[in-house]
Amino acid sequence: MEPNGHRRAKRRDHLVQANGHTGLSYSIDELDPWTAWAYKPRTISLLFVGACFLIWASGALGPQSSESGDLVTSVKRGVWAMIAVFLAYCLLQAPSTVLIRPHPAIWRLVHGMAVVYLVALTFLLFQKRDDARQFMKFLHPDLGVELPERSYGADCRIYIPENPSSSRFKNVYETLFDEFVVAHIFGWWGKAILIRNQPLLWVLSIGFELMEFTFRHMLPNFNECWWDSIILDILTCNWFGIWSGMHTVRYFDGKTYEWVGISRQPNIMGKVKRTLGQFTPAQWDKDEWHPLLGPMRFVQVLSLCIVFLTVELNTFFLKFCLWIPPRNPVIVYRLILWWLIAIPTIREYNSYLQDRKPVKKVGAFCWLSLAICIVELLIGIKFGHGIYPKAMPKWLVIFWASIGVALVSFILIWSWKLQRSYGKKRR
Repeated sequence: MEPNGHRRAKRRDHLVQANGHTGLSYSIDELDPWTAWAYKPRTISLLFVGACFLIWASGALGPQSSESGDLVTSVKRGVWAMIAVFLAYCLLQAPSTVLIRPHPAIWRLVHGMAVVYLVALTFLLFQKRDDARQFMKFLHPDLGVELPERSYGADCRIYIPENPSSSRFKNVYETLFDEFVVAHIFGWWGKAILIRNQPLLWVLSIGFELMEFTFRHMLPNFNECWWDSIILDILTCNWFGIWSGMHTVRYFDGKTYEWVGISRQPNIMGKVKRTLGQFTPAQWDKDEWHPLLGPMRFVQVLSLCIVFLTVELNTFFLKFCLWIPPRNPVIVYRLILWWLIAIPTIREYNSYLQDRKPVKKVGAFCWLSLAICIVELLIGIKFGHGIYPKAMPKWLVIFWASIGVALVSFILIWSWKLQRSYGKKRR
């Protein structure tokens, strides 16, 4: 017979290997008597619970009514039930991700939500623009109505002397108390937690302002005043979001991660803190981007920036094409879903960059994120035909073409020099 300590150690190692994790936090949660129930598979029990719920919601055991019901309501309920069944399957059976807090099932559920969103976008892509706009009413009753044009750059004066009735700084006040100010701050705080690299965050911050400047002839929202774009956005909102986000990163980076089960906490306060700690990272990974490590790494990090900026732009183009107001909850739901998807995506992509294996592939969330970004972009392109009256100025086309040629030339010269120095060393 083996001692109890050896059996416990073997079981812990087995649990870690079975779930594909290298840290001990997941196994500690599994072995802790207070939380072990949450890590035991109960797929059959939950299957019967779900079946009972379907029987109740669908009325499968009740008599079939001969009266003609509301077809639209029945279809909507059926679609939502179909989504719920798929998400339940993902919650129980989908493969686990690199994240284990607060529970691996949460990230399996996010994986399922990403698949549902991708499938819904694919369906939308095959519709006509007017039909797609009316289809959005199924998501929210206020949608499907043409949006009034709103431009932030109609009057760029900071001081308005002929406006004594209210405030002579009316333009500044209206811009300062716009809903996008809070969205900018929280958005860049979240991006800082994802990227964890200040120079890369500033590249994205300035890059998005350049995107707004590039597409302002197409979207009224992008027509901003210089002081709004530079002072309020870059130097105020984006800076504060990046600053607070990087402080959050440094806090978690400097924290000591020594997890002990809830049952082993000495008092009530310790148990409460440990329970709340379940919603924080099990460990804090350092993201080593190193864009100047070599030409290939430069292209890989640049690709991340391009995808990031494309996702940002898709928000505004989808709003414009599908007639979604900025304050509509559908916009908020999409942003929250994208942030949840981006958390494991960035972890997977950074692990992919640091992996030294000769043959490797990106994770499932990386694949899903890229697929969603592409389909969103295709929807914006398809539904955007004929609704943008102004073409891109010729000087902008020349400017971005020059940037592209310069980048390609830089990468080719860099690769050629590295190859030449490598050849000299071999000789």
